[in-house]
Amino acid sequence: MATVPEATDQRSALLRYNNGAITLHWLTVVLVLAQLYLGFTFADMERGPARSELFTWHKTVGATILVLSLIRLAWRLMHKPPPFPESLPRWERIAAVWNHRAFYLLLIALPLTGLATISAGHSGVTKLAGGVSLPLIPGLPVSAGDGLGTTHMLLVFVTIALVVLHVGAALKHQFIDHARASGRMPPFQVPGNEPVEVPQR
Repeated sequence: MATVPEATDQRSALLRYNNGAITLHWLTVVLVLAQLYLGFTFADMERGPARSELFTWHKTVGATILVLSLIRLAWRLMHKPPPFPESLPRWERIAAVWNHRAFYLLLIALPLTGLATISAGHSGVTKLAGGVSLPLIPGLPVSAGDGLGTTHMLLVFVTIALVVLHVGAALKHQFIDHARASGRMPPFQVPGNEPVEVPQR
């Protein structure tokens, strides 16, 4: 694994992510934003049918994010991402790569810690939207519940911080730096609408 992410001059046209990676990226964005809304909303509600329904959707979206993240990781391993343009500073390339790696880790760890939290002291299955059964993690004691819940919430706030950092960097590249790197992920565009193309692999 290279210490410094690959970069090329890309003089004729900027290389962007392929359509599969773009679709998976924006689906993940929508689901994560929906999950944050559901999580913070049901957490402040009084116990009752309305809260239980939102919690069911929170579990459902969490399971969907886990599956989608595994698909996205497999896609990433099978399709090499486009190299950065040479004009992007070395430190920004390194920061971008580690930010993405942290996202992959969190998008897998968050649903698993959530599942572990509701599994503490229980066995069998938990119900998702549509009556779908999701197996609980067996063998977790009740005493682990509080610690797992705290870990889950901590990861939520770490994720929010990374989202803010990621969005801030994207907006900076597009509107302040007018960096060519912006065009790697549509709908962001390269300055001057210069041509972009999808790598062969």
